[in-house]
Amino acid sequence: MKNDRAAGGRPRLQRYWDLRAACNFIGGGTGTGLVIAASVLAMFGKPFVAPLLTGLVFVALGLTAILFEIGRPWRALNVFFHPQTSWMTREGVMALPLFGFGAVALLLAWFGGYGNADRALAVFAGLTACGFLYCQARILRAAKGIPAWRDAALTPFILLTGLSEGAGVLALLAAFGFAPDAVYAAALLLCLLRLIAWQRYRAGLAHRNAPEASRKALDGIGLAFIGLGHVLAALFLIAALVWPPIAAVAMIGGVLLTLAGWFSKAVLITRAAATRGLAIPRTPVRGRGASRAVAGNR
Repeated sequence: MKNDRAAGGRPRLQRYWDLRAACNFIGGGTGTGLVIAASVLAMFGKPFVAPLLTGLVFVALGLTAILFEIGRPWRALNVFFHPQTSWMTREGVMALPLFGFGAVALLLAWFGGYGNADRALAVFAGLTACGFLYCQARILRAAKGIPAWRDAALTPFILLTGLSEGAGVLALLAAFGFAPDAVYAAALLLCLLRLIAWQRYRAGLAHRNAPEASRKALDGIGLAFIGLGHVLAALFLIAALVWPPIAAVAMIGGVLLTLAGWFSKAVLITRAAATRGLAIPRTPVRGRGASRAVAGNR
């Protein structure tokens, strides 16, 4: 913070996106994670209807949340006009085939599947869900004025936390018999991968000297995010693999895994989004003076 003031201005927390925007990333990540999981289940001939339907509901809730943030909701249609420059536009475009393929797959499954047509469409829904999730990750990366968002290591974290959240809800569905028990192992693997991505992201922010306010906000959730959302969640998922009949164990592990992802996104959007602050790389010159580099400028 001291260097930021010396460089010409303090970092400040952005106020344009609030918890409603975070809910879009929460619903979109969890929902696409579930749709991707449903497409994998469909490819292997497993029941996929419950995770696919639940995933579409989550994505719809996320998109609805962002509408409430817009002062004039009908202006949301403008998001479709700039696919060449805007990752938000690309996200909106990907939502159309995602809901289209998903809805038709569910409809065909309701009427008996028509061979494997329902499963094929579920796979296509999963592919478009991958695109939707990637667009969400790049939306944050495109915010150049916020160091905690533009860091390259955030992209794999957003992708992995979306998949992890979906796996957590899928573990919950498996505990009720709507998905195979094998999903516990997948959730455990994604739990580990997300933790690695988080540590890499946090180390990158420290290395690149991101604003202190952002780093403090993310440091403050370390105990809950890592301890409860990963270590404890992993223990419950391991227990579910060892003692499959205990459904409550799998449910708790899945819920912890999912809630940790939601919590991290809410903090990332609402509390860790500090701007860089003003910076003057070199002093201005008046008369015959010489310009020099500003000490402590980043």
